Amino acid sequence: MSGPVGVLIADDDPRSRAGLRTALSAAVDLRVVGEAGEGDQVVPLVERHDPDVVLMDIRMPAWDGLAATRTLRARPDPPEVIVLTGRDTGDTGDTDADVLGALRAGAAGFLRKDAPPEELVTAVRRVARGQPVLSAAVTRRLVARVSAADRDRRRAVARARLASLNAREHAVAVAVGQGRTDREIAALLYLSGPAVQAHLSGILARLGLNNRVQIALLAHDAGLLED
Repeated sequence: MSGPVGVLIADDDPRSRAGLRTALSAAVDLRVVGEAGEGDQVVPLVERHDPDVVLMDIRMPAWDGLAATRTLRARPDPPEVIVLTGRDTGDTGDTDADVLGALRAGAAGFLRKDAPPEELVTAVRRVARGQPVLSAAVTRRLVARVSAADRDRRRAVARARLASLNAREHAVAVAVGQGRTDREIAALLYLSGPAVQAHLSGILARLGLNNRVQIALLAHDAGLLED
């Protein structure tokens, strides 16, 4: 990527936007290109400024971050999305459900608004390079917390989708769900780096997915990562 990474901040709290803007401004390779105070402002601002990454508050008036994420990720050549959640209050059930919904819609990961500035900057850099900012352990926790009620249905649907993969693609999908890097997948499956990338591209295209996070979620839904 040439030039600085363009970032759009979408948050209805002016103080949160100011804090995020300040944290990002310390990095010379990142540039805030716009700010949205309501969810229905996000798409027009993306069309105007063409950011590489959107920091998306999950709870906003008029149009929530989940709906905005779905709309953005359905666009051709969409920006990457990092979902922002509030500070930890100990009551995370609804937030976990919203975050998981955003991840299923194609978000590349999530952060709390009170994350340290260096963590925010690193996350933006990672997703701009096409790397998720969500560990397999966190994915497993989210799925376990909010999916118990419809686990059987999701498992059947996920397994039916994965059945379209060949044996090598299936093994790569499981390894992605385990949180392995491309280098680790290559060593595990005796593949070259380019071969791993080719299999990942094939999986995304065949299953109509946006990123590795969605592959990991599908592997979790299918029950392929259970101990």
